[in-house]
Amino acid sequence: MAPAATSESASEPTPLDRLDPLDLPEGHPFGPHNLPYGVFSLTEDGSGDGERSVGVRVGDHVLDAGAAAAALGSPYVSVLARPSLNSLLAAGRTTWSDVRRALTAWVTVPAHREVVRPFLHPLSSVTLHLPFEVADYVDFYASENHASNLGRLFRPDEEPLKPNWKHLPVGYHGRSGTVVVSGTDVVRPSGQRKAPADPAPVFGPSVRLDIETEVGYVVGVPSRQGTPVPLSSYRDHVFGLCLLNDWSARDIQNWETVPLGPHLGKSFATSISAWITPLDALEAARVGPPERSVPLLPYLDDSGPEAAADPAGYDLRITVTLNGQVISEPPFSGMYWTGAQMLAHMTVNGASLRTGDLYGSGTISGTEDNERGSLIEITWNGQQPLDLPDGKRGFLEDGDVVTLSAWAPGPDGARVHLGEVTGRIVPTT
Repeated sequence: MAPAATSESASEPTPLDRLDPLDLPEGHPFGPHNLPYGVFSLTEDGSGDGERSVGVRVGDHVLDAGAAAAALGSPYVSVLARPSLNSLLAAGRTTWSDVRRALTAWVTVPAHREVVRPFLHPLSSVTLHLPFEVADYVDFYASENHASNLGRLFRPDEEPLKPNWKHLPVGYHGRSGTVVVSGTDVVRPSGQRKAPADPAPVFGPSVRLDIETEVGYVVGVPSRQGTPVPLSSYRDHVFGLCLLNDWSARDIQNWETVPLGPHLGKSFATSISAWITPLDALEAARVGPPERSVPLLPYLDDSGPEAAADPAGYDLRITVTLNGQVISEPPFSGMYWTGAQMLAHMTVNGASLRTGDLYGSGTISGTEDNERGSLIEITWNGQQPLDLPDGKRGFLEDGDVVTLSAWAPGPDGARVHLGEVTGRIVPTT
C-alpha cells in the first residue's frame, strides 16, 4: 500500500509524484505476480528515439531491467542489458525462471528498494517499441466457433467445417516484416477486389477492412531443422503470450485466397501488444482443451494423463473496443486447438523454430453473439451493422481505433493483465 503522509502534510494525501512506485495495492494486475517484458526508450527529449532497453512493467512504471541488474551485480546483465528481448528468449526455460525469480525479489524485497527505485520510469515518460525481432510469423485458425461462423456465412449449403479442420490446426505462413507494436497506425491497404456479381476485378483501397482478435505465442528456444517439436516440449520453446490483431482486408482476401490462401489481404499489418506475458505468470490460468469429437493422430493427441497434468490452454478474458465502445468479449478458454498442438503441427514436417518466431491463434470467438472476434462475424458480413454513437459500422472506417485488452486469473484471486494492443486506421497513402 502507499506510505502514510509525512508530518508536514498529515492532513492531505501524499502527492502522486512522491508515492513509492513499488508500493502497489495488493492484487494490482501489473503487480509482482505478473512482470511482463517489453522494450522501451526514454522520451525526455520528446522523440522516443533514444537508446532502447529491456523493461519490465511494475504497476504504472517500467523497470529498466538491464540497468537494475548491473547495479545489483546480477549475473543476468548479459540477457537483460539489451535493446530487444531476443537474448533472453534464446536463453531457455531455466534462465527464464531464474530471471523471473530475481526480478520478483528486486521489486518486493525491501533491501533492494533503494538500488532499484532510480531505474523505475513512469509509463508516461517512455516510448514502447516492438519487444523482439520477429523471425517468422504463422497464423492459425484454432477457434471452432469462428471457423463454423465463416463456414455458415460463405458455404451455407455445406457443413460449416472443412473435412480436415478437426484433424489438424489449419494455418498459413504470414509476413514477419509487417508485425508492428501497439499504437502503430494501420494504413488502409489497396489491392484487387471482385464482388461475385462484378464482371472483372478492380483495384483500390479495401472497403471491407476487419480485425481478428487473437493471442500470439512468442518462441524463445530454436529447434533443429528436421526435428519435430513434440507436445511435451511446448514450455521449453514458448516464452510467453501477447495479444495480437491480425488486420484483414476481407475483399482483397476473398478474391485472392483461391487456390493458395491469404496473401495481400493479411500481409499489410499485424499488431501485437508491447508487453510479453511470460508463461510462468499464467500458471493459475491454465485450462485443459475442450472435449475432442474426432480422434487425433499421435503427434497431436493431448488426451493422455501427461497432457491433463500439464494443460496448454489458457483462461483469458478478452475485451474488444471500437472507438471506445465494447463490441465483443471473446473467451480464449474455449479454443479447440492449443498452443502446444499448433507448435507440434508447425514443426512436424521438420520445419525449424527460430528465436523470435511468432504464431497466432487465429480469431477467437465464443458461442454467443457478443463473443465474436471479428467484424465479419459480429456484423454477419456487413448485413447486420453495428450501431455506434458515431454511426453504423459493417467494417472499419478511416479514423477508427480498435483496442484489444485481456486479463487472466492469477494467484490468490489476483488478476494478470496482458498488455493491450491498439491500432488506428488511416487513409491509403
